[in-house]
Amino acid sequence: MNCVYLKANREKSLLKRHCWVYSGAIARVDGQLENGSTVKVCDQHGNFLAWAAISPSSQLALRVWSFDENELIDQDFFAEKLRQAYQLRKALNIPQSTSAWRLCASEADGLPGVTIDVYNNFAVILLTSAGADYHRQEIIQALQQLQTWDGIYERSDAAVRKYEKLLPRTGTVAGIAPPELLTINEDGRQFYVDIANGHKSGFYCDQRESRNMVQRYAVDKEVLNLFSYTGGFGVAAALGGAKHVLNVDCSAPALAMAQKNFELNGIAPERFENIEADGFSFLRKCRGEKRYFDLIVLDPPKLVDSMRNMNKGCRAYKDAMLQAFHILKKGGLLFTFSCSGLVTRELFEKIAADAACDAKCDARITALLGQGSDHVVSTAFPEARYLKGLMIMRCN
Repeated sequence: MNCVYLKANREKSLLKRHCWVYSGAIARVDGQLENGSTVKVCDQHGNFLAWAAISPSSQLALRVWSFDENELIDQDFFAEKLRQAYQLRKALNIPQSTSAWRLCASEADGLPGVTIDVYNNFAVILLTSAGADYHRQEIIQALQQLQTWDGIYERSDAAVRKYEKLLPRTGTVAGIAPPELLTINEDGRQFYVDIANGHKSGFYCDQRESRNMVQRYAVDKEVLNLFSYTGGFGVAAALGGAKHVLNVDCSAPALAMAQKNFELNGIAPERFENIEADGFSFLRKCRGEKRYFDLIVLDPPKLVDSMRNMNKGCRAYKDAMLQAFHILKKGGLLFTFSCSGLVTRELFEKIAADAACDAKCDARITALLGQGSDHVVSTAFPEARYLKGLMIMRCN
């Protein structure tokens, strides 16, 4: 077995059971390295620390599979990890309440780089790390052991794979291919999911509980749903009794899907409108036209993907919230989100506070929002809590 030795005092995170080791912490490597293969990780004295997958060309060089020296990283290992993940979701009653949910949340479920979403009886697998890709067949077999699926579809086409020297891979790997549009039910809301071509695995099921909140508070409100994608928050608002919903997105195909989703839920055409536009520009346009709303949803794509663009991304979050406060009616609600893992909840709240101050409005954070309970967070890996959200009321 190849062995990786860490530099002095660089084992502290592993002793706390954190699963990442960066290349700068490595002192030397014994043996021939194959991208994604399992290595024994030791401290400078040769004491065992963990079994990990190695990605020699990546800054994130090691991702831990196990801290148990006697554990084998084999078919049984992956089968047990997926069984535990599945049982956790069943204990939370997730599969019983929605037909779209996350079965495996990568590091948070002890399987770095392995994400699995479920839509009805189709499993969609996303492999983003060298180790996950190296054990691809074992992971697929473990998923097949878990239950009988109509089909398993792979969406290993995320841009981050290039950092692991991995090519994109998509397609049906077991069972039948999913239909072009799959209809799912989410707490009474219906949506079409394009597994093969949609963002990520086809749908953002991490926002399920926040959509429930928007639906709860949307009654009799004029709603602006910015960065709307396929209209998830807009559908929730309309089903909650909103007077009118305006969906804004820069993607015409996403808005075409939003149109289908509103029709699928039986929402009358006069109760919603879809506009193709840049969200930031549209906010300024509304401000210039003095157009106001009772409820605004800001759910932009990831604006901070590295420390290098932290300041730029935070300025963008602030700008969006600032403009939203200017067009939010007194007593109105702003639902604002960040899916950037590098932006902490404390920082996001500070950005919101600064935006409210610059808008000269008195605002109250009335709820803290985030990813659904199926998107679990390990106590040893707080980075898994990537989605932050705030429900803010404008009081003046």
